[in-house]
Amino acid sequence: MSAATILVVDDEPQIRRVLRTTLISHGYTAVEARSAEEALELLREGRPDLILLDVNLPGRSGLEACREIRATSDIPIIMLTVRNTERDKVEALDAGADDYVVKPFSAEELMARIRAALRRAAPQESLPPFVSSHLSVDFEKRTVSVKGQPVRLTPKEFELLRHLMAHQGKAISHRRLLQAVWGPDYGDETEYLRVFINQLRKKIEPDPRHPRYIHTEPWVGYRFESAG
Repeated sequence: MSAATILVVDDEPQIRRVLRTTLISHGYTAVEARSAEEALELLREGRPDLILLDVNLPGRSGLEACREIRATSDIPIIMLTVRNTERDKVEALDAGADDYVVKPFSAEELMARIRAALRRAAPQESLPPFVSSHLSVDFEKRTVSVKGQPVRLTPKEFELLRHLMAHQGKAISHRRLLQAVWGPDYGDETEYLRVFINQLRKKIEPDPRHPRYIHTEPWVGYRFESAG
């Protein structure tokens, strides 16, 4: 299997150099872009396996670029930033990022996040299609439709929905969901779940304020019900 190709988008040459060296030493192929515009141009020419995207870019911001990429692509995106408030994390995840890493970070932490983001490409056990009068999900084709109309989910939204539906009727804890969808190094990032559950509800629920499918279990986690 060929090495995964990772697109590094950062306007600081020294950071790109460090990231390139680190990625290559871990067996990845690194491609660089200095701006959102340059990154989008590279994406029109080819598809990397993952994108490391700095939030603070000259011109078009990393968040704007993330939204534009996510509108047409399910490539895993990890945002890089010096800002570490919950609001900043939620903003990045809401833009479509799969994960969020705060500068400065260790090579070990970044590699763990990259492995977790790439993990979803691995084959998983198949689930039978889910069909109701309102919602249809084909896990093999990775397609979702609501009232017969296709709905686009981000990679993490789909994996989260898949895990909830695989255990429908059962409450799944925050930690278990995080580790199942993001990887074993996760468990405390409850803001990730809050953002993605809200996004899922907006996309698949008849009334997101009164969920039919994805229910909150206070102080525990979430539960999927096939009907309600």
